[in-house]
Order: sequence, then structure tokens, then C-alpha cells
Amino acid sequence: MSTSSKPPLRADAERNRQRVLASARQMFAEHGLEVPLEEVARHAGVGVATLYRRFPTREDLVAAAFLAKMTAYADAVTAALADPDPWHGLCGYLERVCAMQAEDLGFAHALTLTFPGQCALQAERDRAYHGLVELIARAKAAGRLRAEFVPEDLIVLLTANAGVVAATEQAAPGTWRRLLAYLIQGFEAPGTGPLPPPPAPTAVYRALVSARLRS
Repeated sequence: MSTSSKPPLRADAERNRQRVLASARQMFAEHGLEVPLEEVARHAGVGVATLYRRFPTREDLVAAAFLAKMTAYADAVTAALADPDPWHGLCGYLERVCAMQAEDLGFAHALTLTFPGQCALQAERDRAYHGLVELIARAKAAGRLRAEFVPEDLIVLLTANAGVVAATEQAAPGTWRRLLAYLIQGFEAPGTGPLPPPPAPTAVYRALVSARLRS
């Protein structure tokens, strides 16, 4: 049955759903995606059974909790494409996305995962990807982005940034900005030397799938 054909939730059920989502967003942001779902339910003031009734798996809950942020992530690419200077647009996009990771520990991880069964979330991720491909092509055509840069390099960047954010957010917040500055300098054309070959897109996808959330 499609989502559009499902009957609307009763008012009390919808309130509980929203309470669970609000709790999940807060706890994922503060503690990461592996926070026990029992804690999410307790923080929301509902029973665990209620949580699982609305969100049968952790992946379902994560996808619902971060759909709005994934939309903002895709919107950031659209805004970058509107910049008349594609290099400036690309750098601004990278800074915005890394800042989104720094603001939310859960989203830092969610951006480096894939959610094959979550159509709405994947649609926003795909929108961001196709926009990024165009942005990369424009920055290369302008002579500012080194020719070796490929979309898979963004996954490498986000994975590295997620690790730095997780390791430094308490004692040294903002460290990610230094990492990003180093990386942007490495991305700029013409580059100072050859790079190892990038991972194949299929290999990156397999890596993302293998990192999927435990139920």
C-alpha cells in the first residue's frame, strides 16, 4: 500500500508520532545514531511498543527524523548552482554541508549512509547528487577545480568530517573548519601532484550499504 493510500492517523497517534520524532532528532543530534531506541521512547514519554508501531526499524526512524535536513542538504546544492562563480558556489556548499554535520552528530553520520528502502530520503539524496555532478562540471570548466575530482570524493570528505566532528565536538569544536580548509586547497586546480585513483562508484555504494544502521 502506498503512503498516499494509508488512512490518516488518529489525532492521539499523530501526536505520539511527532513526539517520537522530536525526541529522536534531539537525541540523535546529541548522542549519534546508535542511541538506544528505548531511550528515545522514554524521552518522548511513550512506550517502546508505540515507537516500534510507528517506526518498525531504526532505519525507518532515522529516515523520518532527518528527511527535512536531507532536503536542506539538497537545497544547499541548488543554492550553490545559483552562484555565478561555480568555484565560490562549490566552496560555499562544502562549508554549509560540513557545518550541518557539525551542528548535528546524528546527521553527520546519516550523510555517510544510504537508505535504499526510504524513497523520500533517497529522492532528496539523488537530487543533491545530480546537482553536485553539475556543480563539479561547472567548477572544472571554470578552471578552478582540479580535473581529478569526482563526486565520490565528496563521500570521502563527509566521512572524514564526520570522524573529526565526533572526535572533537566536546573539547575542540570548530576543528572541522581546518580540515575543510586543507581539503579545499587540495581540490583547487591545478593541484600539486597526481592522486591515487578514486574508488569506483559501485565500491562506494557497497561501503555505504555495509555501514547501514543496525535495527
